[in-house]
Amino acid sequence: MLIPFKDDNPTRITPYVTYTLLGLNVFVFLFQLMVQFSGGMQAYQYFVYQYGLVPARLFEGSVTGTIAPFFTSIFMHGGLMHIGGNMLYLWIFADNIESELGHFPFLLFYLLCGIGASVTQVAIDFSSTTPIIGASGAISGVLGAYYLRFPQARVAVFVFFFLITMFWIPAKIVLGFWFFIQIFQGLASVGVGGGGVAWFAHIGGFVAGIVFFNLIYGLKYGFSD
Repeated sequence: MLIPFKDDNPTRITPYVTYTLLGLNVFVFLFQLMVQFSGGMQAYQYFVYQYGLVPARLFEGSVTGTIAPFFTSIFMHGGLMHIGGNMLYLWIFADNIESELGHFPFLLFYLLCGIGASVTQVAIDFSSTTPIIGASGAISGVLGAYYLRFPQARVAVFVFFFLITMFWIPAKIVLGFWFFIQIFQGLASVGVGGGGVAWFAHIGGFVAGIVFFNLIYGLKYGFSD
């Protein structure tokens, strides 16, 4: 198992949008806990089904009700490990992508990646009644953009193999291995369920990150031949 915890890739700007996204995710998670503690599990489940993305319910309501979950769901999380892992990856990799794109274009990029990830997962199982929640898809887009833009940047990772060891490894290896795991787990989950993990959202988000980064970066700085 590889767990990244920092990179050696400095940024040129203060990543205000990244900080804001970190704060919003933590705020929403704390609000979820407050709903659970004040209203019990039934109130919590209602909240998740109301604001999470439930594929089978997408076309039951209004246009607003169909579109809104694509945004609200990417700020919700299912537990401490879920939000902790997502925020770690966001903290390590997002600042450099924001530095490359600029503040507002990065925010647009992040939201587009989240939508692309959700659409991919919905397309795989559009009859599912399980809510899709979490920033994983949008953050997967950040990873895809980082893999494209900074393949040689070094990432410090903890390696768990009998002993815990720290190594500096090129980003293309760390993120390439991560993407391979998502594909492997995603294919293994077909027909048997993903065990609570939206693997295809990760895959779709990663690919969307490469596509949208190229598009937005090209529009901002010009496309090369």
